[in-house]
Amino acid sequence: MGKRLFVYTFSLLHVDYVKLNAKWNYTNVISPYHRIYYIDEGGGYISTKQEKIKLEPGYLYMIPSFTLCHLFCDGYLSQYFLHFFEESAEGISLFENNRNVIKVSAGDTDIANFKRLLWINPGRGINRSDNPTVYEKNTYYKNYQELNKTVTDSVYFETQGIILQLISRFLNLQPVKQNDPNPVPSKILETTRYIQLNLKENLTVNYLATRANLNEDYFSRLFFNVIGQRPLTYLHEKRIERAQYLIATTTLSFSEIAEKTGFENLPYFSKIFKKVTSITPGEYKKQNRLI
Repeated sequence: MGKRLFVYTFSLLHVDYVKLNAKWNYTNVISPYHRIYYIDEGGGYISTKQEKIKLEPGYLYMIPSFTLCHLFCDGYLSQYFLHFFEESAEGISLFENNRNVIKVSAGDTDIANFKRLLWINPGRGINRSDNPTVYEKNTYYKNYQELNKTVTDSVYFETQGIILQLISRFLNLQPVKQNDPNPVPSKILETTRYIQLNLKENLTVNYLATRANLNEDYFSRLFFNVIGQRPLTYLHEKRIERAQYLIATTTLSFSEIAEKTGFENLPYFSKIFKKVTSITPGEYKKQNRLI
């Protein structure tokens, strides 16, 4: 990764140690920040479209930003957790090519890092509710991030260092590695980045293929072989990810959100939203506006 890693900065949002029970049961959670859990007792589950992951003591779990998931505990679960924002000069996440939950065995250093992070950042828990529909609000994000400006330089740099160490535990598990015999073709990787940065624009498969200087049919087949989705399906999912974030964290109307995420009209936006999430924008808003 070398120098490339340091084009990224990380902003602490929450860190805490919590004991949860069966009330920890939330669906359609999609956060604009990364989550890392260390489970020390009990158990629970994280479910995504692709799989159901058991939360077990002795393991670290990372949920990359904008990963749609369901959180569930049927009895007792205690965990250290870290929430943080990621920014990069290009606007592309370190985990852009892996939006799945990642699980690794925790070591003594990981546990010590969590305890140290909590010690040097007291009072950085959610302090409201463990319900994402309560604490995932833009105004709260701003309030917590303001706290990062009040810490000493020593705490700021140590916090950054610990976050980097914890992130490093998951980077080797990315599906695309430098020595991968079948790396992602650069034109496809660049296309996914372009889509992420230009969701509002009038993007078509023909336009994306032309940008990549490829025949449209060949481009579509190559994209599917590499990404596992057709270009239009991928584009729709990324737009709806952004729409879900805007619904949950802003007061924009559905028409405004449709415009900001590149949909030509509200009916088409609603149709694709339900196709991707299985619920309507209105239903999603109700789920994420409960206080």
